Amino acid sequence: MPYSLNLNARVAQVADDLEHALNAPGADIAPAALAIARVEYPALDPEPYLDRIDAMGGNAADRLAGVSVASSEAITILNEYLFEEEGFSGNRERYEDPRNSFLNEVLDRRRGIPISLAVIYMEVARRAGLEITGVNFPGHFLVRAASPLAGDDLIIDPFHGGALLSEFDCRQLLRHHVGDDAAFDGSLLVPATRHDIVVRMLVNLKRLYVRMRSFPQARFVSTLLLNVDPSAIGELRDRGLLAYHLEDFASALRDLEEYLRLAPQEEEASVESDEESSGTEEAPARLIDHVKALRRRVAGFN
Repeated sequence: MPYSLNLNARVAQVADDLEHALNAPGADIAPAALAIARVEYPALDPEPYLDRIDAMGGNAADRLAGVSVASSEAITILNEYLFEEEGFSGNRERYEDPRNSFLNEVLDRRRGIPISLAVIYMEVARRAGLEITGVNFPGHFLVRAASPLAGDDLIIDPFHGGALLSEFDCRQLLRHHVGDDAAFDGSLLVPATRHDIVVRMLVNLKRLYVRMRSFPQARFVSTLLLNVDPSAIGELRDRGLLAYHLEDFASALRDLEEYLRLAPQEEEASVESDEESSGTEEAPARLIDHVKALRRRVAGFN
C-alpha cells in the first residue's frame, strides 16, 4: 500500500498528546501547537521550546516591571521586546512556506504567519502577566488585550509587528479577506478558546498540505481534526477522498460511507443540483459514484 506506514503509526500518539494538551489545566497553547508540529517533525522534543518561551516570558516581565499590565504602554514594551529585540516578524515573502505553521520552526527562524506568531505573543504575554487572548478573525488571526485604563480592549496584529487596530482597520482587513465589511460586528472580535485556536491551526495546515499535494500529511491532519472535533463530519469526507488519492481504498470507502450516512439529507438535496465544490470537497453525486466504485473495487480484494 503506497500510504506511509510510518506516518500512519504516529497518528495515535500525536492525537493522544494533542488531546492531553487541550485538556490540561490553564491556558497554555504552546504544548498543543508543538504536538501538531510532530506531524512534520516526529522526533520533536517540546521541552527546549517550552523552556525558551518561559525564558522570553521572564525577559518580558523584567521589561514590564513598574508598568501597569492593563495599559497600552505595556503592549508597546512587549512589542518592542518581541519584534525588535527578538526579531519576530510576519513572513510576507514566503507566506506559504510550511515552516511558518510549525511553532518550533517559528521559534527557531523568527518568522511565521498570523496564527503562529499570535500563539507566541499570547504565551510570552501571559508569562509576563498580561491578559491576552486570541481572536479568530476571518482570514487573519489577531489577539486582544484587556485594557481597562484605555476604556476598551486593544486589538493587536502580531503579523504586522503588534500593530494596534481600530475598528476601521478591522473593517479594512475584513474587506481584504472576504471582499466586503458588511458582515463586521463585535462577534468577530470575541476571544477564541484554546480549542478554537487548535482547530484553526489544523485547518490551515491541512489546506497547505493539500495545495502541496502532500496527501499523507493532509490525511494525518484530517484524523487529528476528527479527534479534536468528532462533530466535524466534513473531515470524514475529506479524509476519505485523501485515502482515495493514496489508493487506500478500504479506508476511503469506510470514511465516505460514514460521511454519507451522517449527512444523508444534506447530500440528497445537493445531488439534485449537482453543485461542484472546491479543495478536497467533491460534488455529492460524484461522491456517491466514488462509493459505488470503491465497493466494487474492495469487493474484488476479498
